[in-house]
Amino acid sequence: MAAAVAGFSPKSTHLHNPISFKGPHSSFPGGSLKSLCLQTKPRNRTSDFISLVVASASSRSSTNSSDGGSFYLNFTGFPFPLGPFLNRRTFRTEAVKDCIWLFEQEQALGFSSVSTNNRMTVIKLKSGGLWVHAPIAPTKECIQVDRIASFQLVKELGAPVEYIILPTFAYEHKIFVGPFSRKFPQAQIWVAPRQWSWPLNLPLEFFGIFRAKTLKDEDMMTPWADEIEQKVLSSPEVGIGPYVEVAFYHKHSRTLLVTDAVIFVPRQPPDCISKESLLASAKNGLAVKLLSKGKEVPEEPVVDNKMNRQKGWERMVLQILFLGPSNLLEPNATFAQMSQKLIVSPIVKTLVFSKVPEKVRDWIDRITRDWRFKRIIPAHFSAPINASRSDFLAAFAFLDDLLGERYVTRPSLSLLFTSLTGKAASYFPPDDMRTLSSLDEFLVSVGAVKKTVSGRKR
Repeated sequence: MAAAVAGFSPKSTHLHNPISFKGPHSSFPGGSLKSLCLQTKPRNRTSDFISLVVASASSRSSTNSSDGGSFYLNFTGFPFPLGPFLNRRTFRTEAVKDCIWLFEQEQALGFSSVSTNNRMTVIKLKSGGLWVHAPIAPTKECIQVDRIASFQLVKELGAPVEYIILPTFAYEHKIFVGPFSRKFPQAQIWVAPRQWSWPLNLPLEFFGIFRAKTLKDEDMMTPWADEIEQKVLSSPEVGIGPYVEVAFYHKHSRTLLVTDAVIFVPRQPPDCISKESLLASAKNGLAVKLLSKGKEVPEEPVVDNKMNRQKGWERMVLQILFLGPSNLLEPNATFAQMSQKLIVSPIVKTLVFSKVPEKVRDWIDRITRDWRFKRIIPAHFSAPINASRSDFLAAFAFLDDLLGERYVTRPSLSLLFTSLTGKAASYFPPDDMRTLSSLDEFLVSVGAVKKTVSGRKR
């Protein structure tokens, strides 16, 4: 039985006009790049010098001040740089009326044809200021700084940015905090504890993040504590570093914010994934030939149509979830099993959460005990997701098998539901898990990932 979760995905709006917002059901293409303008007056010379990211935007004049503004230069990342390297379109949706907005950009893995969406969530506080969760690339169409339009984010949402939040250690979110914060120098920066990077453990200042404050577990002294609560998952080192993620609960809207803890894969690709990326993924390249279950792979041109875009999206999803799925040639069967339900990503489950189930169980139980949320906003795939505490618990039902016990903090009425739906939420096709399981065994054998589970052997 699939988890009883309804995924809600409002139609997004491409932020193409720096002056006026066209409404929640508009969509229109970006403009062309005419010139490259690097920032010549950074707020801090030191931060500009050591920052790995150079953000810039093009401009063109017209009677209605229309501007593409999606240019953003980024060639950083290890072992693969994070694309797109030159162009990141921004799409905005209103998740909760006059309260919560979602900003999304495409994020690609190096030079591959695999992309997903990267999401920034913005909450308007009672003070009138904006609380920004997991910033994305500060392109011109996203925030807009020029003599005509001031800040687009501020102008259209009608409020100043007060707080910028880095809720994780993960590089794909950390990389944009520095450039984003320089656009809003008055905003406070708050980051998840125990920040680290690999292969070199570099300080936050190296990423252009200065004067950051540390998020603490259940801290009631934060400036937003009356409106937004927080709980920190800080695991022992499961390999090259600890897994750290901060969950937040917006009390007024009953919304849970997470980064990578859970996902909800939509049937259709997010609007921010370009058709070029989808069609590139639909091509029968080397990856498809290697992962085709021995079937003959036809050499045929890829035409731009709905079927091929869908095939490209399904192939992307399976590679993101499993690294090496069993059948990329015909991905629809496995995709149908993995989409439209709230799950923990197979990679996160296998390489992280299964190593420290006691820590994860404590975090999950505290979230479901204290927060009566009715929707979840992760940093990737669908959002907002209409989901209850029972749905959230069902996604983590695999922890019970690892721990062999039930925790009394679990809501009693959801126990039967969780046991039934949890099997579906935690089931991943064995053939598709084979590569990931082999990788886990290899990483354990070379000491890159620990075999222990919360201090105990499996």
